[in-house]
Amino acid sequence: MHTLAPLWLWFVFAGIVLAALFVDFVVLRKQGAHEVSVPEAAKWSAIWVAISLAFNGFLWWAFQQEQGAAVANTKALEFLTGYLIEKSLAVDNIFVFLMIFTYFSVPPAFQKRVLMIGIIGAIVLRTVMILVGGWLISQFHWILYVFGAFLFLTGVKMWWAAGKEPDLEDNPALKLLRKVLPVSPTFDGEKFWTVQNGARIATPLLLVVALVGFTDVIFAVDSIPAIYAITSDPFIVLSSNILAILGLRAMYFLLAAMAAKFHLLSYGLAVILVFIGTKMMLIDLYKIPVLVSLGVVIGILAITMVWSVKTAPKLGASQTAGGA
Repeated sequence: MHTLAPLWLWFVFAGIVLAALFVDFVVLRKQGAHEVSVPEAAKWSAIWVAISLAFNGFLWWAFQQEQGAAVANTKALEFLTGYLIEKSLAVDNIFVFLMIFTYFSVPPAFQKRVLMIGIIGAIVLRTVMILVGGWLISQFHWILYVFGAFLFLTGVKMWWAAGKEPDLEDNPALKLLRKVLPVSPTFDGEKFWTVQNGARIATPLLLVVALVGFTDVIFAVDSIPAIYAITSDPFIVLSSNILAILGLRAMYFLLAAMAAKFHLLSYGLAVILVFIGTKMMLIDLYKIPVLVSLGVVIGILAITMVWSVKTAPKLGASQTAGGA
């Protein structure tokens, strides 16, 4: 693995992530279990995006000081493109979280803690997978073609699955958990374990956390190869990926409230994966410029979101009142 990032920049990035997690946990503990409102989610989403963009500006300055303006421009553009791709793919992750919470009827007040634990797990998992992926690419260049083909096929599969209601009952992880763990029929606050008839058993919230972690693994397998199509610099890959994840909790509560309006977004994400997979498989024949990749991703997302809003199913008066 080779990176142009100086060692001190790695420490700065690690400090920002640890500080962000500390603040998030402190806020979480002070607020306690409560339902996150749309304005609150929008505020925190804006804060996380602002932090990421500010870091990109700092990253540009750091590379400009160490390597010159040309390298700085390239790295900042790679970060922005990677961040946008990871943020986009996180949307599909969010819809799966929404399905899990709905299936288990998790009270909104408890969802916040589950997402926070999921984010911690995702950061650790993705850090390991990114470093391993970077090493594999540096040792075996041909693995890029494998990643590219995998993303292409994943995009095709996502397209065909878009619009279909997934069946959580067929989830192998859920079936396994139910076999090995006795589970209480009701929640016990935010506890993962409870005592019934003198026996210590799991609550449904523990199953939810386990499924969220399993989902993180599945989506990491998709998203990490996607960003390696943009850059092979492990620092850019890691920083853009982790900063995109940090805002996942706030983005979940924001998008969960308007999920019906973006019902076509899965189709857009499928096209993005097909494009990135194609870009990866063509890397030795023609290297698509990062700026072009950024434009394609933004264009696909914009078209999909606008078209989703225009074709969103209209809610009746009774439905609107019931959802308020």
